[in-house]
Amino acid sequence: MVVLKVTLLEGRSLEKKRELARRLSEAAARHFGEDLQEIRLVFYEVSKDDWAVGGVLLRDKEEA
Repeated sequence: MVVLKVTLLEGRSLEKKRELARRLSEAAARHFGEDLQEIRLVFYEVSKDDWAVGGVLLRDKEEA
C-alpha cells in the first residue's frame, strides 16, 4: 500500500481535487508497480491564516 499526503491551501474546487487525486494515484501506481486500489491519498487543507512564507502569514500578504 502507498499513502500520498498532499498539503494545499484551502479553496480548491472538488473537481480540481478529484482530478489531482486521479492523476497522482495513477502515477504512483505506475511508478511503484502497485494496483491502483492500493494507492491512498489524503488531502490536508490549510487556511491562509495557518500558512506563512518568510515569516508572514499568507492572509497578511494578501491584505498588504
